[in-house]
Amino acid sequence: MMQRTIYQTLIEWKKFQPHKVLLLRGARQVGKTFVARELGKTFDYFVEVNFERDTDTQLFFDQNFDPERICTNLSAYYGIPIEEEKTLLFFDEIQACPKAIQALRFFYESKPKLHVMAAGSLLEFALSDLSSFGVGRIRSIFMHPMSFDEFLLAHKEGLLVELKKGASSANPLNPAFHNKLTEYLKKFMVTGGMPEVVKTYLDKGSNIPAVQSVLTDIMVSLYDDFVKYKKRSPVLRLREVLDSVIQQAGGKYIYAKAGELINIAQAKEAVDLLEMAGLVHKVYHSSCQGIPLGAGANHKLFKVLFLDTGLLQQNAGLHLADILVARNTEMLNKGRIAEIFAGMEMIKYESPENRPQLYYWHREKRGSTAEVDYLFNDHGTIKPVEIKSGSSGKMQSLHQFLNEREATRGIRISLENFGTYDKIDVIPLYAISNLFESRL
Repeated sequence: MMQRTIYQTLIEWKKFQPHKVLLLRGARQVGKTFVARELGKTFDYFVEVNFERDTDTQLFFDQNFDPERICTNLSAYYGIPIEEEKTLLFFDEIQACPKAIQALRFFYESKPKLHVMAAGSLLEFALSDLSSFGVGRIRSIFMHPMSFDEFLLAHKEGLLVELKKGASSANPLNPAFHNKLTEYLKKFMVTGGMPEVVKTYLDKGSNIPAVQSVLTDIMVSLYDDFVKYKKRSPVLRLREVLDSVIQQAGGKYIYAKAGELINIAQAKEAVDLLEMAGLVHKVYHSSCQGIPLGAGANHKLFKVLFLDTGLLQQNAGLHLADILVARNTEMLNKGRIAEIFAGMEMIKYESPENRPQLYYWHREKRGSTAEVDYLFNDHGTIKPVEIKSGSSGKMQSLHQFLNEREATRGIRISLENFGTYDKIDVIPLYAISNLFESRL
């Protein structure tokens, strides 16, 4: 079974009384339905209502939003009891039935002991069309592709995960384990974290052509979804803008490079739609004058991260197999893949309760340009984070940030083992989760 760390959050939700309706939010194919079904195994009964597949069920929401009547009809339709504290009622592809989204708030009010979950593809678009969908009555949980730790767990490397979490600058890993984790990191760069791709990699014995085939299928399905955006933006424009995002991924995004026939307003609209769909994440520039970082954000300056490294490399036409056989791990620098991987890892390890937001710092003066890839909030202390794809490289920007902002310590993430350079802690690229362990 693929272990997802978000599962523990779902178990805690199940135990908590009274519990709100749970809304799983995230991009297509990140595993929302899978974790709901896994949670369903812990109940006496599990009812999965797929509004795209079982279109007749949408009629149950036409008359009114009475949860008792709706549950009676659904129980009869599926032939499964719907009982408080015994049944998990799961509404999948709920965006296909906007009235069902509106009905969710009434389940919390009328049947607070019934466990109700909902999820869907492009759910954010449906939610944006509603003036209110139950603030204070619905709890949102944000899902992302599998993290590197989850990838290791899928390979039954739980002990390696624990060993990595126990390492630090003062206690680096044995070189043998460091090398093993680096090799796993290469594999993860190839597959990315989409669950179906990881499963294929495991089931097919590291068959790269099979992995590439699944990656292609997922990209096709993501592009096919653009048809559902057409009321908001033309399909061809979205494809062109997404291609420009992939080409500019990891660097400052420039609307003018979105396409020859696309103006800035159109490019902005398209990027915002892609962000709503969960395909991209913006990283805003922050002046970094204090906490919260968003208070000093400049929303006109941002970088864009693509959802998944495997999908990105496949779509960018990079040769995935080269990474596996390459001895020189500087290969990770192709397409700024190390920076993109690091940013997405930081997003994945944030609390699922909130929509994560990353920031970076940039100073541009004549003859003195500096940029710090990410800013990390460690218990209210801002730490600059610089990503190096190899095991060497200067750290001028880090030192400039430390001096200008009077920060106590910086973080260098690279392919080196754990270590330290004066005020800078070195964390291996495969151990970004260790940053978040320190918060616990």
